[in-house]
Amino acid sequence: MSITQGSGTRRSHLPRRLVQLYTGLVAYGVSMGLMVRTGLGLEPWSVLNQGIARHTGLTIGTVTIVSGALILLLWIPLRQRPGLGTVSNVVILGLVMDATLALVPPLDPLAVRVPLLVAAIVLNGAATGLYISARFGPGPRDGLMTGLHVRTGRPVRLVRTCIEVTVLAVGFALGGSLGVGTVVYALAIGPLAQFFLRRFAIEGLSERPSTVVARSPQPSPERAILPE
Repeated sequence: MSITQGSGTRRSHLPRRLVQLYTGLVAYGVSMGLMVRTGLGLEPWSVLNQGIARHTGLTIGTVTIVSGALILLLWIPLRQRPGLGTVSNVVILGLVMDATLALVPPLDPLAVRVPLLVAAIVLNGAATGLYISARFGPGPRDGLMTGLHVRTGRPVRLVRTCIEVTVLAVGFALGGSLGVGTVVYALAIGPLAQFFLRRFAIEGLSERPSTVVARSPQPSPERAILPE
């Protein structure tokens, strides 16, 4: 497909892409808030954000926004360029996460929390498929992983693992919630995201997104979040 044809395809699908982007980001924020309410463990970055929130007095959503903005600063030496999806990710996830926590009260019965955890993880996978398939650029954390992959030459899986193990360890040390939900999320999010990426793929947008590293090969967004 030529550059002109590719640009035309992107414009023709713009309404659907915008709907997918913002539906996906809102759903992602909801899933993060629901995982907090289950009290059964969070995904690595939320473990860190929750730990920081407990020491600063800020809401976990606010910490999510601030940490996302700080991570974007790390894109500069990696020569990454943010897209609409990147900036939207920074703002929307934290706002929706806090809104979800305000609307959903703390839960006690395990019979309620376990199904809610499963639903939240499935929703997270669907949200990932929606916003990544829209091709408006990766989130700040995914872009950090792919940028380090390109600059270091290390496999995406290794870079991702090193970052997330470090984030998880620091978050746990700060009092973040580590539990069965963390393990289930780690095992399930790859297959779920892969399924939903295929389900929500937009025909004609299979080429690389515009947020690429200058003069360097960029892995597809799918490889930024999924195991190799």
